[in-house]
Amino acid sequence: MYTTNPIENIHRQMRKITKSKGSFTSDMALKKLIYLVIREINRSQKGRVLNWGLILGQLSIKFDDRIKASLRG
Repeated sequence: MYTTNPIENIHRQMRKITKSKGSFTSDMALKKLIYLVIREINRSQKGRVLNWGLILGQLSIKFDDRIKASLRG
């Protein structure tokens, strides 16, 4: 599974936003900023992840307990 480019893209965008901030008033302020950045990244995506069902199946084999926990919320 090749995810280096998409993950690096998200990290780059996160660093771009958080680097300009000196500090955060609270953990909630940081979480809100990260949420907004991820929402904007999702909004700007041009396409969907190809073969997502296959990828999710492979991830659930390797990380079954984590996948189930993240799907529950």
